Amino acid sequence: MTSLRGRLLLITCALLAAGLLLSGSIVVGLLRSGLVDRVDGQLRVFGGIIAVIPPGLASRTPADRAAGDALSTNLDLINRLYIAELGPDGQALSEVRLPAGPGGPVVTARGDGRPFEARDSAGGADWRVLVVPRQGAGTSVVVAASLDAVRATVARLRVVYLVTGIALLALLTLAGWFAIRAGLRPLRAIEETAAAIASGDLGRRVPDAAPDTEVGRLSAALNGMLGQIERAFAARTESEARLRRFVADVGHELRTPLVGIKGFSELYRMGGLPEVAPAMARIESEAGRLARLVDDLLLLARLDEGGDALPLDLAPMDLRTLAADARLDLRALAPGRPVELTGPDGGPPASAPVVADEARLRQVVTNLVGNVAEHTPDGTPVRIGVGTKDGEAVLVIEDHGPGLTPEEAARVFDRFSRADASRSRSGPGGAGLGLAIARSLAEAHGGRLDLRTAPGEGAVFTLALPGVFGGQVSFSGR
Repeated sequence: MTSLRGRLLLITCALLAAGLLLSGSIVVGLLRSGLVDRVDGQLRVFGGIIAVIPPGLASRTPADRAAGDALSTNLDLINRLYIAELGPDGQALSEVRLPAGPGGPVVTARGDGRPFEARDSAGGADWRVLVVPRQGAGTSVVVAASLDAVRATVARLRVVYLVTGIALLALLTLAGWFAIRAGLRPLRAIEETAAAIASGDLGRRVPDAAPDTEVGRLSAALNGMLGQIERAFAARTESEARLRRFVADVGHELRTPLVGIKGFSELYRMGGLPEVAPAMARIESEAGRLARLVDDLLLLARLDEGGDALPLDLAPMDLRTLAADARLDLRALAPGRPVELTGPDGGPPASAPVVADEARLRQVVTNLVGNVAEHTPDGTPVRIGVGTKDGEAVLVIEDHGPGLTPEEAARVFDRFSRADASRSRSGPGGAGLGLAIARSLAEAHGGRLDLRTAPGEGAVFTLALPGVFGGQVSFSGR
């Protein structure tokens, strides 16, 4: 199949040739019509003169014919004249040819006074004929002019037009080739870009073109599409990497309690346990850890599905209740830790009405309190703020512990993300799912859970939910 460049050039040349042919035909036709009209005008003038000359023109002396020759030489576009006298029966009574020679028009009587074309009796060029009736004589005068000059002029014009048209067509074809090649150069760049992307270079982009052209708009659309494809590939790669890490972490977390349970079971079967009760307590502890891990994983899976996978028991409540219980929990976990209950930005605590699932929100706050108790030293002050801010119900838990680096803060809500053991008061800690579950539950309520932290400046966790104002709540659920 011919390339796009070749097809465009072929179509352009065909249209140009058709245009030249049509315009040439029109010009030649108009020229011939104009020349014939000029011949007709001269025939009418000459015919009017002949019609008043007495009959018997053919029998006049050579001197009279010489005068007729002199007269005919003043006629433009007429190089041969034929003059005849027709009788009532249409037969030629006399004939004169200027200049003398064979041939003449094949005519019959026609007295309507309009010029017409007739064949040459000798097979030459056509003639333009005018029949003028003589007044009261019953005869007619035939005046005919050969169209040799008209035909020669038209033929010369056709030759000139043909040569000029061929030269012009060749020149414009060559110019069109370079113009189409330059115009399609961006498409060549698009082709090369597509080939590079197919080879794995996802960062390649189509060169920009003029935005007000079709190629420019195509380039912009392709670059937008390529950007989305690159982001989709990057997201898929990242998702696959997270999935591999998740599977590895899950395997590790499940293996640890299972190994303990299996080890104590085998020792019991082999009779290697001097005391059964401590072994059973350890097995029960590991089984409980395993059950909690499985429950957390199932909860995260249901939260990821969204929709009705995790139905929420929504009811009106106040976040002040959760804030007060969190204060009691922290005092119970660390009696010597100062815990202050304030508003979101200080001041007295305020009401924070929401429509939410209280049990799930308690799970969020419990995870936040456990995180503070686990990763801050004894005696570290903690502030719990509650109230409304910017149209939202807010609960803030702020500690003055060691804080986190930006890299650690970026991973704190990731699954199986655990702080450095040196930052934990009890060693490695849990499976690293608590904060991931807390954020997912906050988002399931249409809210968010944010962290603001810096090394040496502690950490501030902010739970923000759609508030209820005047009996209305701006919560769509999930």
